[in-house]
Amino acid sequence: MTSMALAVGRLGSEKWLRLLVLLLALAFLLIGLALPLLAMLSKSMQDATGAFVGLANFGQYFRTPALANSIFNSLFVAVTTTAIVMSVAFICAYGVTRTRMPGKRLFRVLALLPILAPSLLPAISLVYMFGNQGYIRELLGDNTIYGPIGIVMGMCFWIFPHALMIMVTALSNSDGRLYEAARALKTPGWRTFLTITLPGIRYGLISCGFVVFTLAITDFGVPAVIGGHYNVLATDIYRQVVGQQNFQMGAVVSVVLLVPAVLAFIADRWVQKKQQASLTARAVPFQPERRVGVDLLFMVLCFSVVGIILLVIGTAVYASLIQFWPYNLSFTLSHYQFTGLAGGGWESWSNSVRMATWVAVLGTLFIFTTAWMVEKTRDFTAIRQGLHFMAMLPMAVPGMVLGLAYIFFFNHPSNPLNVLYGTLAILVLNTLVHFYTVCHITSMTALKQLDPEFESVGASLKVPFYRTYQRVIVPVSLPAVLDISVYLFVNAMTTVSAVIFLYSSDTRLASVAVLHLDEAGYFAQAAAMAVLILLTSLVVKILHALVSHVLLNKAQRWRNP
Repeated sequence: MTSMALAVGRLGSEKWLRLLVLLLALAFLLIGLALPLLAMLSKSMQDATGAFVGLANFGQYFRTPALANSIFNSLFVAVTTTAIVMSVAFICAYGVTRTRMPGKRLFRVLALLPILAPSLLPAISLVYMFGNQGYIRELLGDNTIYGPIGIVMGMCFWIFPHALMIMVTALSNSDGRLYEAARALKTPGWRTFLTITLPGIRYGLISCGFVVFTLAITDFGVPAVIGGHYNVLATDIYRQVVGQQNFQMGAVVSVVLLVPAVLAFIADRWVQKKQQASLTARAVPFQPERRVGVDLLFMVLCFSVVGIILLVIGTAVYASLIQFWPYNLSFTLSHYQFTGLAGGGWESWSNSVRMATWVAVLGTLFIFTTAWMVEKTRDFTAIRQGLHFMAMLPMAVPGMVLGLAYIFFFNHPSNPLNVLYGTLAILVLNTLVHFYTVCHITSMTALKQLDPEFESVGASLKVPFYRTYQRVIVPVSLPAVLDISVYLFVNAMTTVSAVIFLYSSDTRLASVAVLHLDEAGYFAQAAAMAVLILLTSLVVKILHALVSHVLLNKAQRWRNP
């Protein structure tokens, strides 16, 4: 009886411990997301004295042509970028998955390089390429790079890898039997494409479109550098807050920017719920047949895209290593000294590395543990569902909006969390919340693949649930854990929109330094800092690959018979 009572008591204590962890996670997302957004919404309905004015600020916004036109400009840029990126990404993904073109692995590695750089890097490179002193300025004719052309070009470079990954995933899941039947019936290639290929990836195409549209309409880095007088919503927020200190109008623009992002997010989630399995248990993986002409054609197309990517990155590297463009082209490393410049120099880079490290370590531990509690706990259904819903929301919130919301919430004198404002901690919190959703989805996907018997066996052996988590769940899910950590680190290094309002003189980050150096006219130094961010992310990715290889060989040796 005594042992049974102890067992019951232990199970009861574990249940309440699970509840405590779930409540702490829910409180974290409430403080890090919901309450700041409510504070921002409240600010948008106040005047300069803090008095409630309802929708008067929104009326003023739409009566101001310069501000209201930014909505059309943002939509135009986003739609144009989406059309171009999806077309190019589809062609490249088709070449990777549906042909036997040479160099597939090399292409996929090089095509993902833009993810490792801040969105400011392509904008800086485009100025050196197509600006007033650009070395291929003539290609634009009478057009200027400072405006919608430059914004679309810069966004296409930065967003392309995101679309490529989604397209490759969509095109990889195909039943080869359908294509065999089409060949047996002598169906023309164009008809096979329209009746089998496109319907099979329609949900992936739609999801890709929403992701690209959201990234394009919310990006701040590219239009901030190369937008000129062509205003978009993201730069309007920055100018209202930093340039005019008009926080109420900044909040209004943030709410306006939040609307299309939220609508795209809702539509994407609805499409994903409609999606059905494209591969059944009897499906045969599609194996492309060798067609020399087609394979070579797609190789040329794919590596042409890679060539453009390398040209843009190479331009930034070259600009950071020459004395004074275009008059003194001798090589120098002086631009990497950053001595006495507005950006903060190496201290900013150090701050970014420290912030990214904290985000990667704490974020991976917190997000994966929380996802495990949501997926594997059977009690507290309402809390788990609420936590999962909250975890999905950050994807719909643009970085600029979240950063401004943090000002209104954490900088309020009556908020006891005001002590976080201006510290590295608030940058860690903001960045972690901003990139929470993708990591949560990754964790949930990995955990859904685990047999529930792991927890059942542990409970039958009277092993505490946290020990099962430590000794079984984490080692088995190590690939996902490592992917989450490097995803958080790289995004923390490259983000600018989410942290542009939250740094202090002691916590200025490298991505923010790029913007300030560019604004101050130190273009070569801005290119140098952007390249430094790229190299840091690249080194971390290489280390991640090496560490993953070593750890997976040790922790998952059981996978190999």
